[in-house]
Amino acid sequence: MSGHPDVVVVGAGLAAASAVAELRAQGHEGSIVVVGEEPHPPYERPPLSKGLLLGSATPDDALVHPREWYDEHDVDLRVGTAATALDLARRRVVLGGGELSYDRLLLATGAAPRHLGMADASGAPVLHLRTLDDAVVLRDRIAAGARVAVIGAGWIGLEVASAARQRGAEVTVLESAALPLQRVLGDELATVFADLHREHGVDLRLGVSVAGVEHDGGRAVVRVEGSEPVVADLLLVAVGVTPNDALAAAAGLAVDDGVLVDARLRTSDPHVFAAGDVARHDHPALGSRIRVEHWDAALHQGRHAARAMLGTEEPYTRLPFFFTDQYDLGMEYVGHAAAYDEIVVRGDLGARHASVLWLSADRVVAGMHLNDWDAIEPLRAVVGGPATDAVRDPSVPLADLAGGR
Repeated sequence: MSGHPDVVVVGAGLAAASAVAELRAQGHEGSIVVVGEEPHPPYERPPLSKGLLLGSATPDDALVHPREWYDEHDVDLRVGTAATALDLARRRVVLGGGELSYDRLLLATGAAPRHLGMADASGAPVLHLRTLDDAVVLRDRIAAGARVAVIGAGWIGLEVASAARQRGAEVTVLESAALPLQRVLGDELATVFADLHREHGVDLRLGVSVAGVEHDGGRAVVRVEGSEPVVADLLLVAVGVTPNDALAAAAGLAVDDGVLVDARLRTSDPHVFAAGDVARHDHPALGSRIRVEHWDAALHQGRHAARAMLGTEEPYTRLPFFFTDQYDLGMEYVGHAAAYDEIVVRGDLGARHASVLWLSADRVVAGMHLNDWDAIEPLRAVVGGPATDAVRDPSVPLADLAGGR
C-alpha cells in the first residue's frame, strides 16, 4: 500500500461524513469514494425527530456538510448507489454497475427500523422514522388536530410524541414496559418522562400489548389487549432498530448484532473498519462490547476510524453520550449503565432540574442532567471514577467532585 491509500466508505450518514472530513484534515491525499443508498448527502439524524418535525429546521439544516463541500475536498460522493457485495480477498466493493477497489474500507451502513408484521400487513397509514424522507412525510402529517398513535416509548417515540403535541396533534403512546425508557434509565428517572408526557396531554398507556392493527377508512385501528382500541390518522412504529450488517456477514466478516470491531474500530479483516450504529465495539474503558445508536458515537467513531485507517494505534475510548429535548426538558447522558446498584440524585427531579449518577461496584458508570446545562462537563469528569462517599453525598457540589479528579 502506498502512503496515500485509496479509501472507500459504504454508507453515507454522519459517521461517513465525519470520517472523510477527518481524512482530509489529517492530510490524506488518496482517493475517497463514499457510496450511499439514500438520494441525499450525509445528514444528521437528531433534527429528524426534533427541529424538523417542529418546523424550526429545514432538511438542508440537517446536512453534515454543504453539498458543495464534497467536490471542494475531492470526495467522490455517490448517492442513490447501493453496495451489493464485498470481495475481501480482492479488496473490492461491488456496486450495481461495477466495482470499486480499496486499500482501506469503512463500513458505516447504520441501522434500519424494526417493523411489526401486523402493522405492515394492515394497509393502515403506518410510518417509521429513520430517514430524512420519513421525517418530511411525518412533519406534514402531524398537523393540529391529527390523531397520532405511537407504538414504543423509547427515545424516538417520545420525541415524536413531544413534537406532535407541540404541533397540536392528539397523541397516544403504547408501551409494553411498565415505564418509558425503563431499561435505559431505571424506574425513578423513567417516571420523570412518564409524568412529563402525561402533563402535556399524551395518552400514555404502559404495560400494554398490541393485539393487532387494522385499516378502517384511511385510519389505523390499533387493538390493545385489555384496553380500548386506538383510532389514529397515523401510526408510528418506534420499536428500535437493527444494524445493517448483512453486507458484512455475507462477505465473511465477524458479526453479532452489528459488525464486530476491536478497540481501534477494525473488523476481523485488517483492511476493513466500521463505525456508527453498525459497529459493535470492544470498548477498552468499559471492558465489554457495545453498539451505540446515537449521534455522538457516529460523529466521533467516524473521526477515529479515519485516523485508524491512516495508521494510528490509539484505541477509541470515548464514553457513550446522548441527549434529548422534549417539551421544556433537555437532558444529556454520558456513560453506560448496563447494570447498576445505586442512583444518586443532586437537585430536584420533580422540578426537572437535577443531575444524576449511576453507581455499580463502587464505580460511577453513568451520569445525566436534566435542564442543568453547566453539569455535563463535570459529569464527564466523574463518570468512570470511584464511587466515593463524596460522590454519594448529594450535598457535595458536582463541580467539587470533578475538581478532585
